[in-house]
Amino acid sequence: MEKIRVCVVGYGNVGKEAIECIRQAPDMELAGVVRRRPENPGLDCPVVASVDELGKVDVAVLTAPSRQIPEIAPQYLKKGINTVDSFDIHGDPLMALRSDLGKCAKEHGSVAVISAGWDPGTDSVIRMLFQAMAPRGITYTNFGPGMSMGHTVAVKAIPGVKNALSMTLPAGFGTHKRDVYVELEEGADFDKVAEAIKKDPYFVKDETRVTKVSNVMEVEAMGHGVLLQRFGAAGTAENQVLELKMRLTNPSATAQVMVAAARASTRMAPGCYTLPEVPPVALVAGDIDEILKHSV
Repeated sequence: MEKIRVCVVGYGNVGKEAIECIRQAPDMELAGVVRRRPENPGLDCPVVASVDELGKVDVAVLTAPSRQIPEIAPQYLKKGINTVDSFDIHGDPLMALRSDLGKCAKEHGSVAVISAGWDPGTDSVIRMLFQAMAPRGITYTNFGPGMSMGHTVAVKAIPGVKNALSMTLPAGFGTHKRDVYVELEEGADFDKVAEAIKKDPYFVKDETRVTKVSNVMEVEAMGHGVLLQRFGAAGTAENQVLELKMRLTNPSATAQVMVAAARASTRMAPGCYTLPEVPPVALVAGDIDEILKHSV
């Protein structure tokens, strides 16, 4: 069977993990890495500035920050290359991205799988299953304690910030606090930086504490977790309590889901999909009949 040729766009924490996940996938081949500055950090694969230098590529795993995805993804979709991203801005921005990339993908015969991390992503699938099992009720998503990559990247983009870490602290029943540690550029005004962080859309809805540190590496940790809870009813039963609890390493979990979605993209019709729209069996390597025989 011909292997799926996958490239990784970006070489941050998630990009590095995605490379390893692709190498371990029995049905995939790492085509190379695309970076703005194509210096090779010691990888035994091509590192290039443009995907055009890699020959045939079936899927591009986009590990760029969420706010760059609306600009980057169409560049690949227009070339007929499927894309996978972990866009993590919930609500209207996510739905707008789904609409825009859907039009682009259908026009060029390609597939985009968006928000394919663990939240949004696999947690989204679980929330939907919980709702199917208990149609009447409330679902609470409790993150952490742990590092939020999306929030951390947002802080690093604020002028005056040299390095940053954003921790998510669960306050219970779907509410959260943000604990942000910043290492400042020389001459930066801490009060102005802290104000800009609290006004950023990633933080504006949550209680946020900002702390200045001399070296973020001394407090950095990649662990994270989630507790999903649905309190609901089904039929005549009013006491349906459904829970899923996970502890994970953030970049590894995100990368693995993205690589699974890359596989699924090759089994789907042109268009744009969120992870709940992807058949679970399409995410797993191997013959579909064999997968079903051992899983159903």
